[in-house]
Amino acid sequence: MKKALILSLSFYTCIYPQFAHALTALPKSPEIPKDNPQSVEKINLGKTLYFDPRLSKNGMLSCNSCHNLALGGDDNRAVSLSFKGEKGGRSSPTVWNSAFHTTQFWDGREKSLEAQAVGPIVNPVEMGMPDFPTVVERLKKIPGYVTMFDKVFGKNSITKENIGKALASFERTLVTPNSPFDQYMHGNKKALSPEAQRGMKLVQEVGCTVCHSGANFSGENKMGEGNFQKFPVYPDNDYVKKYNLMVDTGRFTVTNVEDDKHIWRVPTWRNIALTAPYFHNGSVKTLDEAVRVMAKAQLNVDLKENQVKDIVAFLTSTTGTFPKIEIPRLPPTLGETVVDED
Repeated sequence: MKKALILSLSFYTCIYPQFAHALTALPKSPEIPKDNPQSVEKINLGKTLYFDPRLSKNGMLSCNSCHNLALGGDDNRAVSLSFKGEKGGRSSPTVWNSAFHTTQFWDGREKSLEAQAVGPIVNPVEMGMPDFPTVVERLKKIPGYVTMFDKVFGKNSITKENIGKALASFERTLVTPNSPFDQYMHGNKKALSPEAQRGMKLVQEVGCTVCHSGANFSGENKMGEGNFQKFPVYPDNDYVKKYNLMVDTGRFTVTNVEDDKHIWRVPTWRNIALTAPYFHNGSVKTLDEAVRVMAKAQLNVDLKENQVKDIVAFLTSTTGTFPKIEIPRLPPTLGETVVDED
């Protein structure tokens, strides 16, 4: 009953813009969980794991393969490729600023970065490791990792839980503050162009910010459950048919609850100009078209082209400052390989 109420109220707020939430600047860092405090050594271990393709079955994919930190934190593909080169079912969401989400993945099936980080490693259409005991045994064969885990977590500490904690610690450093929007919110009224300022006003007036609110533009912490919304709200239009937006049933694939059909975690607008193509299936190639689709599918609004242009200008203003990240030297295996190519 509580869940149904949450979803119905979320649906209600998407229909009635007067319930819109405020937009705020991005904090410099996300909240750090008490059971996984940050440290330089733990962050460095997580970064090393993030870039290591040996976490995939045949040594082809690292976390960075689908969440490329030299790009927008995704791979600019409609859907990502598995370790076998097979197409996955959904587009890779950006890892930048993912620490500000209260739920992870498009369907919100995990509530922490720690749990999200380990999922793709054993997913058969992603990195493809058969199970976590196999992952642990592989890492134990790499002396450098044994030393790194020992230093961070103590002796005999290469476990699924600690792999997730290390990766999540690194991911919590992937924050992009100081966008033109943030500068504007901090008082620099010249940081946004007139077009972007019109676009910011428009997304609030039309009703977009009912769902895309808060510092990460993803409406987090609504009623303590993350922000799940129905998409599309208005399915009977040409955009929905053209881009096959009803094929994937979203959160229903996790819960099997009828009310969860076509319910999705609201994605961030941060750096959205860098993360094309758009939506869970990556079916829309351009940001201006994505704006048209969202207006019609969620609010039943047909935007004029000058309005689309202004909204795109505003969305582009959310592109932040990216921290410098040096690719780590991976711990070697001397005279042997740990990769299984079968």
